[in-house]
Amino acid sequence: MRERLHFLLLNFGHLLDHLFMLVFATVAALALTREWGLSYSELIPYATPGFVAFGAFAIPAGWLADRWSREGMMVVFFIGIGVTSIATALASTPLQVGIGLFAIGVFAAIYHPVGIGLVLDSPQKTGMRVAVNGVWGNMGVAIAALLTGFMIDTQGWRAAFVWPGVFSVLLGVLYWQAIYRSRTVVAPQTSSKKANQAGVDAAVFRRTLTIILLTTAIGGLVFQSTTFALPRVLSERAAEIAPTATIVGWLAFMAFAIGSMAQLVVGYLLDRVSARYIFMAIASLQVLFFALMVMATGTMAIVVAVGFMLAAFGQIPINDILVGRIAVSEWRSRILALRYTTTITVMACSVPFIAWVYAGWGFGRLFVILAAAASVIFMAVCALPSLMPRKPAAA
Repeated sequence: MRERLHFLLLNFGHLLDHLFMLVFATVAALALTREWGLSYSELIPYATPGFVAFGAFAIPAGWLADRWSREGMMVVFFIGIGVTSIATALASTPLQVGIGLFAIGVFAAIYHPVGIGLVLDSPQKTGMRVAVNGVWGNMGVAIAALLTGFMIDTQGWRAAFVWPGVFSVLLGVLYWQAIYRSRTVVAPQTSSKKANQAGVDAAVFRRTLTIILLTTAIGGLVFQSTTFALPRVLSERAAEIAPTATIVGWLAFMAFAIGSMAQLVVGYLLDRVSARYIFMAIASLQVLFFALMVMATGTMAIVVAVGFMLAAFGQIPINDILVGRIAVSEWRSRILALRYTTTITVMACSVPFIAWVYAGWGFGRLFVILAAAASVIFMAVCALPSLMPRKPAAA
């Protein structure tokens, strides 16, 4: 029962992590442009500090988790991100919002190296566990658009920061009581442990890790561009179908929710089929749907959006599974931190990049760039070793 509760809380943590990082995307697109009289391209750069912190603080979070306590770091995550979200709701200027988003990003950085590391510790059906956890994270992306759109129409944009913050603090108290206080304390491992003691050849380890970091970086651009810009894309490309913020939120929720189901299929296949072939198929679908989205409008835009969200979300569990198969438990949080620092650094840079592309050429050019990026991912995946371990590395 404790392990089931632990997994449930880790899943809620993943949901909240992505929700908090994307609340501002919908707020900026649908509320602050009217309230503060600034354009969309002028507002979204204020999200950059949060995404920089989201990446930069992942490595120290992973190091602390490996050296101190993963469960303790999860308590810090839940309570810290909740309190800073509530504080951000008090902002009255774009600069104050930027400071609040930076603080949210500092605590949000904890989840991926720590929470995913805890999920990967299970030796049974790791692919499906990572996939289920990933679906929860993607539901956070979906709920961010839906909840924020609803709050804007009913209670104002500040409520979109307050209520998730209160919920996160309550989960932090529950995690502290039910998981952290009852944990089994394990003696810290010495630094002489090798990161690649997973039964794989050193050359295979280096080659696979390089490909993981490369595809992670490009995948960060793809994921951030699709999730951050989708509410605005739908409001422009499907304006007749989605005339209000609530309807835009529902359409974005639908695209994110359906897209997230791809992770369950991918997770099931990862326990049975070579990750290399699955990764190649996902990258091919990304190229196809991004190319279709260049000119899509109306109902077609909604259908294609669902398609590229399926492909974008389907990639997420693959790199985590590859890390779990080449890195032992004692190093896993640090290697996951390196992976997420890479992707989130690219995500942070993607925010002003989206603003620049949108201001100059609109979303058509953005999807051309994303199609080219997905093509690079496909070519990199072709270089993955054909034979990889099928089970997570043991200590």
